[in-house]
Amino acid sequence: MNLKDKVVVITGASKGLGKALAGILHNEKAKVIINARSREELAAARRETGAVTFLGDVTKENDIKKLAKFAVKKYGKIDIWINNAGIVLPHKEIEEIDPKLAHRVFEVNFFGTFYGSREAMKVMKTQKHGIIVNIISVSSLTGRALSSIYASSKWAVRGFTESLRLALEPKNISVLAVHPAGFKTTIFGKFKPKGYDQWMEVSYVAKKIVQNLKREKPKVELIVEK
Repeated sequence: MNLKDKVVVITGASKGLGKALAGILHNEKAKVIINARSREELAAARRETGAVTFLGDVTKENDIKKLAKFAVKKYGKIDIWINNAGIVLPHKEIEEIDPKLAHRVFEVNFFGTFYGSREAMKVMKTQKHGIIVNIISVSSLTGRALSSIYASSKWAVRGFTESLRLALEPKNISVLAVHPAGFKTTIFGKFKPKGYDQWMEVSYVAKKIVQNLKREKPKVELIVEK
């Protein structure tokens, strides 16, 4: 696919993988809109990537509705929607996990993807084409003893993604799942998992995702690892 003039919306894109994707896609001459909660971080990302910005919280359904409407009003369509926003908890035994934080992980990782996909598909059904990309994780492919909540949220996203793909395939809408192995990103904050220094660079992961989008027929399940 030639990405020139394709309208791409990326959630959670003021830093990390989302920002890296925005920069590469902008260089491919795509029309990129990035979303995040922080006005200051979005402004910095705009300067770095050249993307258009839209302030909003992926856990708030109305914010995502406004994001989709903004994209259509500005560019008339949405070709690609990338559900990238996500959070993780420090590694802990299950009995040590704060239930409120567990709920928050699902609100961002699962419901953020759900809201984004739902608004994207509404637009794409009308225009009769489109691609939804869900950034998941290799944690959705196996259990994780010390990362049970994060892994569970990604298992949920994986199940939703596969179901969404079946539902939208007859509508000429592709649904792609991306499963990166460990990569260096700001999502971890001060917490650094074991082996973090040997993980992939975020730019490498972003390049692999864009390379897949540029294929004549993108892989619907993309595992990104060294």
